[in-house]
Amino acid sequence: MQAMILAAGRGERMGAPTAMTPKPLLNLNGESLIERQLRRMAAAGVVDVVINLSYRGEQIRSTVGDGSRFGVRIRYSEEAPGPLETAGGIIQALPLLGDAPFLVTNADVVSDFDFSGLGSPEDSGTLVLVPNPAHHPAGDYGIDDRLRLNLDVPRYTFSGISLLSPALFTGLAPGRRSLGQVFEPAITAGKLSGLMHSGLWVDVGTPERLALARRAVAVLDSDV
Repeated sequence: MQAMILAAGRGERMGAPTAMTPKPLLNLNGESLIERQLRRMAAAGVVDVVINLSYRGEQIRSTVGDGSRFGVRIRYSEEAPGPLETAGGIIQALPLLGDAPFLVTNADVVSDFDFSGLGSPEDSGTLVLVPNPAHHPAGDYGIDDRLRLNLDVPRYTFSGISLLSPALFTGLAPGRRSLGQVFEPAITAGKLSGLMHSGLWVDVGTPERLALARRAVAVLDSDV
């Protein structure tokens, strides 16, 4: 399986912790956020990983290297300073991702979701949804009894984890673009499905949520 980790963001909401360190390298109980992602990807059978880089990207590259110590092969998609956002970063990296569906995850998502459970998308992709956290009570997308996504209510929160077909991005020009701008037309056309995950999930967007993730992972690890 091929995968992409989105790691180019500035992480401004974190404040001082990301002034000199990119958010994917923030410490999570002895390993960085991105190192945990790579370790869990390898355990799920991922072989090739593309990481997009922008803000202090050289630090990420020097930390994780070619991926051999995690059991994966890493290639990098270098982005110029200035945000391409999530979809823009994926579009730029498409030449490295091949023709098959690929796993995508944000570097700063902490979860116990098993990446191997995504399988193969029936159409353009499968998104993992989670119950709405306190900081995002309105959610993003609805899901019907056939596991098709819709824009109805109630809505659940997109976890930042998905399996996407390259065809989802066909005809889209390079440049700044969010995944929401790509997902919503595909959802309206009935081409995206969803999975609900009710286990551990933390979007590490603030120091408070980083502390929450550290506590949750400590409990998770103590149960292993």
